[in-house]
Amino acid sequence: MIIGTAGHIDHGKTTLVRALTGVETDRLPEEKRRGISIELGYAYLQDGDISLGFVDVPGHERLLHTMLAGATGVRHALLIVAADDGVMPQTREHLAVLALLGVGSASLVITKIDRLDAAQRNQRLAQLQTDIRALLAGTALAAAPLFTVSAASGEGIAALRAHLLALARAQAVAEPPPPGTGFRLAVDRAFTLAGVGTVVTGSAASGQVNMGDELTLTPGPGGQARSVRVRGIHAHNQPAHSAQAGQRCALALAGLAKEEVRRGDWLCSPGIALASTRIDVQCQLWPQEAHALRSGSLVHVHLGTSDVMGSIVLLDCDSLAPGASALGQLVLHSPIATWHGERGVLRDASAQRTLAGLRVLDPFAPQRWRKTPERLAQLAALQQPVRAQRVAALLAHSPLGLDLQHTARAEGLTDPAALPLPPDSLRLPASPLVLAAPCLAELQTQALARLQAFHAAYPEEIGPHAPRLQRLTAPRATPALWQHVVEQLLARQLLARTGHWLHLPEHAARLSAADQALAARIRPLLLQGAFEPPWVRTLAAELATPEAQIRQTLASLARRGETFQVVKDLHYPTATLERLAELARTCQSGDSGLQAAAFRDATGLGRKRAIQILEFFDRVGFTRRVRDAHLLRPGNTLFAESGHQG
Repeated sequence: MIIGTAGHIDHGKTTLVRALTGVETDRLPEEKRRGISIELGYAYLQDGDISLGFVDVPGHERLLHTMLAGATGVRHALLIVAADDGVMPQTREHLAVLALLGVGSASLVITKIDRLDAAQRNQRLAQLQTDIRALLAGTALAAAPLFTVSAASGEGIAALRAHLLALARAQAVAEPPPPGTGFRLAVDRAFTLAGVGTVVTGSAASGQVNMGDELTLTPGPGGQARSVRVRGIHAHNQPAHSAQAGQRCALALAGLAKEEVRRGDWLCSPGIALASTRIDVQCQLWPQEAHALRSGSLVHVHLGTSDVMGSIVLLDCDSLAPGASALGQLVLHSPIATWHGERGVLRDASAQRTLAGLRVLDPFAPQRWRKTPERLAQLAALQQPVRAQRVAALLAHSPLGLDLQHTARAEGLTDPAALPLPPDSLRLPASPLVLAAPCLAELQTQALARLQAFHAAYPEEIGPHAPRLQRLTAPRATPALWQHVVEQLLARQLLARTGHWLHLPEHAARLSAADQALAARIRPLLLQGAFEPPWVRTLAAELATPEAQIRQTLASLARRGETFQVVKDLHYPTATLERLAELARTCQSGDSGLQAAAFRDATGLGRKRAIQILEFFDRVGFTRRVRDAHLLRPGNTLFAESGHQG
């Protein structure tokens, strides 16, 4: 069990750890000279098969960032109050930190009882106990056991030591980690040993590491992750072949210099390595905070052993009242590694006050659509405490599918197959996406509705090609998902395809004998016209046929995908439009890009006709208009095959 100290400066935290373990945790010359802790100190107590690891933290208010780094991985806290001082400011702030980090197991210790006057001792201790219980009222530590000790005389030390060992024994039998759980360790110290090389220490948060394992250091030097190999392990200060969650570890690493690792980095299994500057969180403002927390506030973010600057954007409200909880997105100034469920703390921009606690919901937070009802429903799903319930709820609120690789990585699982998916979920072939059956049905319904609307708006056209229908229906869907939607509709005969174009089955054009005969006469005239095919009136005059009949036949050809109406009464054969699209690609790669003047010169057309064709390209989704330019969409294909971007 890993135990952390907490309390005001000079209340005897280091002396108490020394009395319990026999180890002096103040190791720096300045610490010994000044008699206070400046850096994190570590000590261990072994009793049979039980090992206690102590993390001794500084009590000075200016060193709270160091205390927060030491609180990572702590499973039990010793909240220490000196008998001669009583409750002090850092007692309160350290208590706030423990509460906001979700540390729900603690022992209360009144130290230095040897300094009390014998005549007033009982009265003073009774008053202190009343003050401490009042301080803890309403917190998860309200019922924590209380001990009175003197490290100088040894009074009460044996009882406290026996209590901690018994507590560790009671917690020793734990459920094995779920299959696929990756190893994670938050680095709080790095140093070099002669003959060993670079050594890092920290508390293992999950999984297991073995001698010779390959790990990833993230975010790593300059934000670049590094691969390292474990060539030595100490677990709770003892040589070991492996280490696991809940242990203090020292890992000797090959392939890494001491200068390349810093406090705040993580060592983890390669399959779960990540780093992010946008993190969605659940945030709770400390009830005793005097002011509301406003969206956009600049804050210090303490997650793991890291301390980075960033801003908090509230997603479901504009400000957060003391004691209230809200959803938020952290926008960080530098990347950090974190996973779902990690607890952290926010402090104000000047690092003077502890403001709020947070719990990580999604380390892959989106920059866009972060406040939509769909996204807020996903964040509500991510608050579910049980993984199976969490994944099921998240899947139900992911209409465009759930990326199993991202989800598993965020959960700290090296194997996506370890995610507990609902039995009716649909895995997309050759894709990391999984989809809930109702979400697929809704996508198909929307696609058919958009296609019906398209036919109503453009009755003379056969229909859109697959990428265009996707932009009308689900522009954020992945190509693999959209291809699956289209293929399923085609298989059920709710959708039909003619050439590259999709349409409702009843919209297919069937030429009568008269239309076939007239179409055979129209086609060569349209092709002969090249980039300036004849208008309907010209065709009617040349073929001695009424304009209405020419329009009817051209509309049938358009529904078959043989021609497209660029402007009213002006139809271009598909082959001619493909040649014009190739010239548009050539213009795009030129110095001035695809603008009306450049396209006019490339085609030899007049400016008006060139603009009409470019507007047609915009309309069918081959290009998009950005001010005076027309930009080719990804894929650069005018009439794309189903499932590919066009």
